[in-house]
Amino acid sequence: MEILQQAIKKLANSMRIYVETHLEFQRLVRIDKVEAIDNLDRALESKFEAFHSLYDVSKEYIDYFAHADTAALILIRNAIHHRDHLLFKGWNQEMALDERFKNYLGAEFLLVDYPTLGSPSKMRYFYKLEDFYHRIDEAMASPYLEKRMGQANRKKLLNQLNVDLFFSKIRARAESDRYPMKQVYVNVIPIFISATCRVFSALKAAGIDFRGFDAKAYEEPFTNELDVDFSQFTCTPLRIT
Repeated sequence: MEILQQAIKKLANSMRIYVETHLEFQRLVRIDKVEAIDNLDRALESKFEAFHSLYDVSKEYIDYFAHADTAALILIRNAIHHRDHLLFKGWNQEMALDERFKNYLGAEFLLVDYPTLGSPSKMRYFYKLEDFYHRIDEAMASPYLEKRMGQANRKKLLNQLNVDLFFSKIRARAESDRYPMKQVYVNVIPIFISATCRVFSALKAAGIDFRGFDAKAYEEPFTNELDVDFSQFTCTPLRIT
């Protein structure tokens, strides 16, 4: 019980730190763009690591790989943790550092978001949709395929992302509007919110007490207030000029 409480507290702490870093981003980016972007990237990665730590000690309460949101977070965390590839670079890193946006002048991107119900999230953190496929879709013939997963598990996860997170419909929309896959980005914050709601709710239903200020602060929103409707995804064009 205490181990679980410690892992919940760690995740809640990382969530608070990310919010604080996100709020600070707009001020700091005007002073030091590199530091602002790096701080936000590291804060997000800390959330993924803390989520994985909770996964390590709570597998008996929830099957993380039975759900697209929780499985997607484990996939992202493992990819970022091992870094044996060039995938999963955030939009800010890809566009803002070293004025890389100049490489895309005139190009139009499609930014995909999911509505957060209860208390709409204003935070955005975009990864390329293509990177998820490079990691688990053998049809991509990618050198960055996740080798630690078996073929059956990769196929299962690919189907979950396509169906439950509506990646296949997002991809179809992009193709119909003639967007190259590398120019389609998905906001992963709603995926994190949905996954955390799922895990926190399962642990609370199992009678696990949430201990510590941050854990108590996030307990109610993530077990009784927030929800994500993946079927209502929105697509926003953004042209680099």
